[in-house]
Amino acid sequence: MKGGAGAVAAVDLGATSGRVMHARVGANTLELTEAARFLNTPVRVWEGDRTALHWDLTGLYSSVLEGLGAVARSEPGLRSVGVDAWAVDYGLLRDGRLLGEPYHYRDERTAAGVDLVHARVSPEQLYREGGLQFLPFNSLYQLAVDQESGALETADGFLLVPDLITYWLSGRAVAERTNASTTGLLTARGAWNDALIERLGLRRSLFPALVDAGTEVGSLLPSLELPFAGTGPAVTAVGSHDTASAVVAVPMDPARAAYISCGTWGLVGVELEGRVVSDEGRAANFTNEGGVDGRVRYLHNVMGLWLLSESIREWQRRGLHVSLESLLAEAAELPRPAELFDADDPRFLAPGDLPARIAGWFAERGLRAPASPAGMVRVIVESLAEAFASAVRAAADLSGVPVETVHIVGGGARNALLCQATADRAGVPVLAGPMEATALGNALVQARAVGLLSGDLETLRALVARNYAPVRYEPARVAVR
Repeated sequence: MKGGAGAVAAVDLGATSGRVMHARVGANTLELTEAARFLNTPVRVWEGDRTALHWDLTGLYSSVLEGLGAVARSEPGLRSVGVDAWAVDYGLLRDGRLLGEPYHYRDERTAAGVDLVHARVSPEQLYREGGLQFLPFNSLYQLAVDQESGALETADGFLLVPDLITYWLSGRAVAERTNASTTGLLTARGAWNDALIERLGLRRSLFPALVDAGTEVGSLLPSLELPFAGTGPAVTAVGSHDTASAVVAVPMDPARAAYISCGTWGLVGVELEGRVVSDEGRAANFTNEGGVDGRVRYLHNVMGLWLLSESIREWQRRGLHVSLESLLAEAAELPRPAELFDADDPRFLAPGDLPARIAGWFAERGLRAPASPAGMVRVIVESLAEAFASAVRAAADLSGVPVETVHIVGGGARNALLCQATADRAGVPVLAGPMEATALGNALVQARAVGLLSGDLETLRALVARNYAPVRYEPARVAVR
């Protein structure tokens, strides 16, 4: 150990909310205090012929600065700041200036990029080279749309969302490797794929230098006028893809366990030392994304808690006085539904009336959808649990990892009905928690970088396990299918 306990700030931006967490970390210390929490509300703007969906990233940045100000007032000697956020979305810059608020990955424009890319490079070749699952909003498809529209003509820089916030904090533009791996534009060795970038007609000069998690990017800019002592804290690259940070804080044995990082999305997979790029993996839509310390996150995306949160928003828009907590309590008293829906169906991706779309899925098959919000919540939870269990089984089969336990971290860890249903359907114990795994993983990587900790990922996970005991859910004695 290089030193005693000290403090870092973890900026964690999710698709529905953001937070700035004040972390104290040392050999036997791992404490999180929430300095600020704020909504992440996308905005719709008219763009001449349609209404487009954008992130309010400058608004988020303002909230980040307020949160860092709150940390500074209680911890003027902060050692480091690190930023993680969601994947694939990016800002375009010219001479260091943002050209416009980034598009939201749920914006309808992304679909047009699929045909543009596949006309030049086949899906099979993309998977062989990048190992990335097909999602219609992956960065390379979005970039193809920007290329077609002429939006790239005036741009001279490309920064993914967490890298953009890091740039505004430090003044240095870099691409952290775990999030860059979600663009579809990296080689198997984790470098920019120059040949692919050229085949897609993109300019290589758009893409900044790649750095690993744990790299000191710079120092917090004095012009931000935050009341930190001395020259101010370092700005450290963490696992800037939020799932990469979350996986750091999963208290697991990766040789025998699977994880589900469960928030807006459910990221279901295993941690490996190397990639699995097989025809079977491509058919199952499994991805090989970069992890901290060169690990591979071999996983599949499931719609996640978006199905619940967007359904509740719709019921509230209709004037119903409902909350997730009350509906989950009611749902738990209902019998397990006989019929489930496919939680991975792409019709559920876009914002809007999800209960109506789920009901439509049942109606197309001659089935009756639940009539009440509580009944709909129960069928959503069970359908998600089945999708999670199916992805766990596929991860084990495709990777060869014998999954004996499943760890659920993130917001889904507090959903007891979902955790129990996942254990029942997967047939193995579920260990739930920590809920703030992403912020913890972010803080741990910073703490190691500035000398508050040392050791490999297993050492960091042991510290998590000592400080955050998970809740255990045993599977039903008779497997649920």
